[in-house]
Amino acid sequence: MLAGNLREIRPTYRDGMLIESRPATDPEIAALVVAQQRELREADGGLDGQATITHDDIRYLAVVDGGRAVACGGLQALDAETGELKRMYVRPAYRGRGIARQLLAALEELAFRQGHSTVCLETGTYLPAAIGLYRSCGYRPVPVYGEYVDNPYSVCFAKRLPVAA
Repeated sequence: MLAGNLREIRPTYRDGMLIESRPATDPEIAALVVAQQRELREADGGLDGQATITHDDIRYLAVVDGGRAVACGGLQALDAETGELKRMYVRPAYRGRGIARQLLAALEELAFRQGHSTVCLETGTYLPAAIGLYRSCGYRPVPVYGEYVDNPYSVCFAKRLPVAA
């Protein structure tokens, strides 16, 4: 469902940042996901135990600076109404510039365009900056769901998207 519709997504600029759609197989996306997973293992001491699983049905948005992807986030349909945000990551040298907030807004817009009324996500209890970002952008805690149910380090959030006028 997502892959076909995403061909309509064109590169856009948000506050001077280029945000473009990328497939899960894109080498720069793969490198960002590897960096994200390495950082997560360092942050939780390897206790989380979550394995990196590549899903073909995740479509990524990349923030590009100087022709290089410096941040990414993905959207995966859980069902017709709900999209799940996946693999949000900003390279350390680019943090503190509002990139994550702009990327999150672009992913929400993408979810809305795909017909989702709700966006949900999972993050680690040991990631206070991520939790703060999501809360400040209107995400509210929800019960842990799906593959995260048995993970004591998971915390989940959701946000209802605005209804079209």
